[in-house]
Amino acid sequence: MSTEPMTPQGYDELLREFKYLKDVEKPRVNVEKQRAAELGDRSENAEYHAAKEKLRHIDKRLFYLNGMIQKAQIIDPSQLDHSRVHFGSTITINDGEDDITYSICGTLESEPENGLISVHSPLARAMLGKCEGDEFNVVLPSEKKSYEVGIITYLDIFSLKKNHRNEINFGFH
Repeated sequence: MSTEPMTPQGYDELLREFKYLKDVEKPRVNVEKQRAAELGDRSENAEYHAAKEKLRHIDKRLFYLNGMIQKAQIIDPSQLDHSRVHFGSTITINDGEDDITYSICGTLESEPENGLISVHSPLARAMLGKCEGDEFNVVLPSEKKSYEVGIITYLDIFSLKKNHRNEINFGFH
């Protein structure tokens, strides 16, 4: 079984979502489905079918989250040596024209639009193990790009996140 690297905070958020869906959202939608079923003919009962659809989405998400929990490899990046690019490193790279900064994080923690890229992304995989001044190439669908590693540092991933999930985002409304 492959592992899924994540920060301790990312793991806590994963567990929070799983527990919320299992203990709050799924029972609530089950009650909705029960009430709708009591209204009579299920074949033309839109509320009943909507509740069943919500339950399917919740079950799919719970299955996915459970798989992530099973594969979780919790890594505290603050404890790593960031003289080389590792999980949790924040790296400034140069493509010959511009400096671009990325932080390598777990799949569920990633926000590519905010510079938080998954450890599984082609760019992150190409950077892992590199030191300041190293050059590397990444093959993209339309071209091959060359980069040079500038500064490697550690910044807390959750301080960089712009999209913090909470119970409002966990549900299916």
